[in-house]
Amino acid sequence: MSTNSINPPVVVGIDGSIAADEALRWAAVDAVHHDAPLHIVYAIGAPADFGPGIDFHRIDRDEYTKACAATLAAAREFATAAAAPVDDLDIETFLVEGPPIPVLRDRSKDARLLVIGNRGMGAFRRGLLGSVSTAMARHGACPVAVIPEPEQYSPRRVLGPVVVGVDGSSCSASAVGIAFDEASRRNVPVRAVLTWSTFDRYIPRAEMQTEAETLLSEALAGYADKYPDLAVQRVVVEDRPAKRLLAEGERAQLLVVGSHGRGGFAGMTLGSVSQAVLHATDCPLIIARPQS
Repeated sequence: MSTNSINPPVVVGIDGSIAADEALRWAAVDAVHHDAPLHIVYAIGAPADFGPGIDFHRIDRDEYTKACAATLAAAREFATAAAAPVDDLDIETFLVEGPPIPVLRDRSKDARLLVIGNRGMGAFRRGLLGSVSTAMARHGACPVAVIPEPEQYSPRRVLGPVVVGVDGSSCSASAVGIAFDEASRRNVPVRAVLTWSTFDRYIPRAEMQTEAETLLSEALAGYADKYPDLAVQRVVVEDRPAKRLLAEGERAQLLVVGSHGRGGFAGMTLGSVSQAVLHATDCPLIIARPQS
């Protein structure tokens, strides 16, 4: 495989956890599908864990760094094997001194996609979502993919569609573009979902349904010409957006949403719908940023 020097990398953060391994596997396959290099980043801060019931023990810094380097070398071999059925993969590894959140935030500035596991090796691993994945979903400078542990989602989903939430916003437009690209490379349908509500609306339901169908058609305009062989499924329904997207995600292999929608405001880091989906879905999720 030839690497395109102007093609930005897929960046994946690892920490030796099961969730990070699954994120690495997913990132390797995604990178090779996009003919993009894969950058594996291991950010090492304080070599200790803190939390209720956890004691601090002094750790030899050299031994700790060697152990992290060994984990990074193993990650490289793992990613190479994961991508091998598709094609060769250009991989670079980075052992970076510093806390994971600012390190990955900085790396995301030059990435096409940042991939992270939904939980890590921290003291609160059993929490609903890890601190790094939450922070990157809010503050990543590029689209962010959050990947669950493999036991959280059914292998049958590999045949499922790519589901995308649509609402007519700039973030939604980015999400639609990502969804069509990912579905095309996976050779599966796109399932575009738009919901509407009667809240604070005083027009007939039939008229709201028609408005919503028109909005969805406008959001998807041009993609049929760009992806003529791609099946597109349209869902326009009265429902709460997060509820419907979570339901659709149960049968999807990938869910794509905008970081915030039409109800957001300038500077908003994560909207209520994307935040609800992020914390509740067990499907691989990409959070898109506004189109520049």
